Amino acid sequence: MIENDSVTRFIKLYGDVYRCLHASWDKHENYPSAESQAVMNHLLLTGPLTISEAARHFNRAQSAMSELIDRLQAHGLVTRIKDARDRRRTLIWLTEQGRQMQQRLQEVLNRELLRQSLQQLPETQQQQLFGSMEALVEAAQTILSQQRKHHHE
Repeated sequence: MIENDSVTRFIKLYGDVYRCLHASWDKHENYPSAESQAVMNHLLLTGPLTISEAARHFNRAQSAMSELIDRLQAHGLVTRIKDARDRRRTLIWLTEQGRQMQQRLQEVLNRELLRQSLQQLPETQQQQLFGSMEALVEAAQTILSQQRKHHHE
């Protein structure tokens, strides 16, 4: 049986890992607003949309959504493209830079710092770390699945 000491130790170590390796942004970098992030994430999940569709989804005035898209476009994160099925419609879609920004926003750890830190560990220790993390995730997924099953019964 896992004692509270093990749980406490894991929580502390997890926090230490996050504090040491978390991804951060430099002052000069253009960190997108929460609203911009939501729009870019929605585009990533749904594919190209018209401004009207995006405005409806986010319950915003079309003019407000258009201004937001203009700002995202000025930063090179989205582009306007003609709808191949209806040339009268203009769609908004993420640029390559926008997709890279979304990937970076999804990653909570600093990729380069993590790479350098892992290189400090012997290969066997790296494999033990990955194996243990995978086993922990699998155990949590099993528990969550059982909880969902009981919840639906």
